Amino acid sequence: MLRPGSLGHRVGRVEPHPIRLVVTDDLQRTRITVFFRLLLAIPHFIWIALWTVAVVFAVLFAWFAALFTKRVPAGLHDFIARYQRYTVHVFAYAALAADPFPPFGGREGTYPVDLVVAPPVEQSRLTVFFRVLLAIPALFIGNVLNSLIEIVAFFAWFVCLFLGRMPEGMRNLIVFVLRFHVQTQAYVSLLTPRYPSVNIGLAE
Repeated sequence: MLRPGSLGHRVGRVEPHPIRLVVTDDLQRTRITVFFRLLLAIPHFIWIALWTVAVVFAVLFAWFAALFTKRVPAGLHDFIARYQRYTVHVFAYAALAADPFPPFGGREGTYPVDLVVAPPVEQSRLTVFFRVLLAIPALFIGNVLNSLIEIVAFFAWFVCLFLGRMPEGMRNLIVFVLRFHVQTQAYVSLLTPRYPSVNIGLAE
């Protein structure tokens, strides 16, 4: 027997997104590294470009595997997830959402703006087959948001140089865009069947 209000509670409850960002950044910024931030990030951009080649093939294999088995193999899932986590670390650093120089490994728990990826789950063959087409609206929104993050990061560069810290609102806006971007990439690369979230909070 349902208690009063229990049905409404269940209906209204939204499960956390399987692709989440965890932010432990303290908003402090080192002026000298802020000044040279994009130059310092160049080695990471090169490594991302090289790693992307391997990930393209991994996603292709994952697509075929999910079509046949309705699930991405754990090894492929972890490899793609680690790449996505690494890109979050690097772009958080480049966009001033975090201050430390990122490690190259993409391991979980190693950066103040970190990515948590849920384990692989069963996916619909139909949505797997049409995944790129289904993702087009999110990819379009992501491109618009990427333009926004560039503007915010530009002004944040001057603010961080002057204050030695990042305003929380600017940091949170950059993190929101990063989260939407990585959730979109995770959807396209079959890490999750869940569509990207537009929730503006940092908890999801």
